[in-house]
Amino acid sequence: MHLRPADDLDHDALWTIIEPTARAGETWAIPRDWTRDDALRYWRAPAHEAWVADRGAHGARDVVGTYFLRPAQLGPGSHVANAGYMVRPDAWGGGVAGAMCDHSIARARERGFSALQFNFVVSTNARAIALWERKGFRIIGRSPGAYMHAALGAVDAVMMHRTL
Repeated sequence: MHLRPADDLDHDALWTIIEPTARAGETWAIPRDWTRDDALRYWRAPAHEAWVADRGAHGARDVVGTYFLRPAQLGPGSHVANAGYMVRPDAWGGGVAGAMCDHSIARARERGFSALQFNFVVSTNARAIALWERKGFRIIGRSPGAYMHAALGAVDAVMMHRTL
């Protein structure tokens, strides 16, 4: 698996990752009824540096994950990075998210960010929280009932942070 910048040929693959995540309504604060165009417009927004985790060999593409990196805020808050990650469901548990996290940390350092924060991690996403903690992030805040989980109703969201 290698990480590379997302390009226009990845749009179908990105949609196969984003659509089930959006429709599930369990881990991302994005509209569950997003269209393909809505999702791609968001993921590939000018402020987002989008990457893909590709297992393809010899020029074949097999995108199993994607992430974006951007400034967490504008102006005086732009020295802190923010990232968002998604993994294709059939690749869950295969180390894709961890590899993308490591890559995003290195990429954030290259871009001169001083820290990386996750602005909104759904508190019931225990696997992600445990992974981010293993990668050196810590929970620095909690927003009670901030996420309307499709199955559980209102659950907390946490903010996670690590210095680079």
